[in-house]
Amino acid sequence: MQGRQAVRRIATVLVLAGCILLAGTPARATNLVQSQPSSPLSKALRQLVTLPDGPPGAIALVQVGDRLEVSTAGVADVGADDPIAVQDTARIASVSKAFSGAVALSLVTEGDLKLSDTIGHRLPGLPKAWYPVTLAQLLDHTGRLPDYIKSPAFLDVLKANPLIHLTPLQLLGFVANTGLVPGHGYDYSDSDNIVVGLMIEAVTGKPYEAALADEVTNPSHLARTSLPSDVRLPTPYVHGYDVTPGVPPLDVSMFLNPALAWASGGMLSTPSELNKFMRAYVRGAFTSAATRKKQFTFVAGNSGPPGPGTNAAGLGIFRYRTSCGTVYGHTGNFPGYTIFAAATSDGRRSMEVIINEQLNDHPVTPAFTLLRRIDGMAVCAAMDS
Repeated sequence: MQGRQAVRRIATVLVLAGCILLAGTPARATNLVQSQPSSPLSKALRQLVTLPDGPPGAIALVQVGDRLEVSTAGVADVGADDPIAVQDTARIASVSKAFSGAVALSLVTEGDLKLSDTIGHRLPGLPKAWYPVTLAQLLDHTGRLPDYIKSPAFLDVLKANPLIHLTPLQLLGFVANTGLVPGHGYDYSDSDNIVVGLMIEAVTGKPYEAALADEVTNPSHLARTSLPSDVRLPTPYVHGYDVTPGVPPLDVSMFLNPALAWASGGMLSTPSELNKFMRAYVRGAFTSAATRKKQFTFVAGNSGPPGPGTNAAGLGIFRYRTSCGTVYGHTGNFPGYTIFAAATSDGRRSMEVIINEQLNDHPVTPAFTLLRRIDGMAVCAAMDS
């Protein structure tokens, strides 16, 4: 009964929103250190995992230059005693959107795509009402495509069989005939990055997964970062949980087929590799200076879930203005996981928080409130070092 109730609850509230070694770049050793138990970030993580609605485990990474400080609390697996480690695989949810952004912007830099390319030009098989929406609007969520994960029909399918495999076109099919007409203004939609993935396939002539490897993960030597085709997780991995106060946490690590999120939220990575990617991505490793300037043009809008401070959306990236400074990155959540990863514009300072529970701002819970404060503390720890 507990499992069926968790399936229904997760399906109803599902939000998928939500020092890199590049070829030719000399490798620099990272000095990894464990944070002091008395540090404010360590204390806050321990407080988080002891809350009735808090996650079983949490990890925070703060890197300044070559010094990477790691803070942990709780466990990666409730059946063991080990904390989450920097090499453990985790589902990175909507932080996958930063990767699809990196691929698209790399192709823009190479001349294969243009930010002004429209859905009608690149994907004429999609609804005609969507034709005017450009790649740039997809990347900053201002095309206002209807979000397939909010479709009652999609949620019904998900509740009936969360392991079902649906193609990207089938996902978009849930909102193809909604009668909604895209417009202007920010509106976070997982449909956007599904379309970005399809545009990438259209111009490269290869599966999105192959383009992702060619443009980002292979040249960046991200060996444990991928977009899987099934629910299996390579070991060691962070177990994800559905947490209900008063009952044991339910392992939902393999609850949902990642194909149901695809280029929008289906990826895997490790804390260390995600940190490496984000440092490179934010500093412009995958784009030209001209493309990066356009990427760093922002409109008001929260990432999903909201990140620390005041959020604004750029092209495949969010800006987070906090009391300690401004950083750029992405957030995400998925059944069993919530992630925040960001860096300063020069990529020298980075911060990341991963927990093994899905938390978001609807409803706002004590655990989510503390988690968002922890995200801000991670920013401050990086900026104050």
